[in-house]
Amino acid sequence: MKTDLRKLSDSLPAAWRSKVVGHAAGANFKVVRMDGSAYPDETHDFDEALLVLDGRMNLRFGDRVVEVAGGEVYIVPAGTPHAVAPGSHGTLVIIDRDG
Repeated sequence: MKTDLRKLSDSLPAAWRSKVVGHAAGANFKVVRMDGSAYPDETHDFDEALLVLDGRMNLRFGDRVVEVAGGEVYIVPAGTPHAVAPGSHGTLVIIDRDG
């Protein structure tokens, strides 16, 4: 199945509401539109891959912010609290599992 992720992201009714594109190897493959607003802290019991297709994501770990640019991926280890700081924009792909 072929999917234009940027077009799908642009068509989402609200930012930070992920859309499951499909499943592969037991993982969820989601797309999200980032709109410059922050996203609150969360922690998962699984590793989470955050792939920025275009734009940038300001990933916050406590007082530290890591910029993830278009074409880059950040793997957040299980049990690590993280949030998205303001100024993040573009298309984000999340690879995770239910939990």
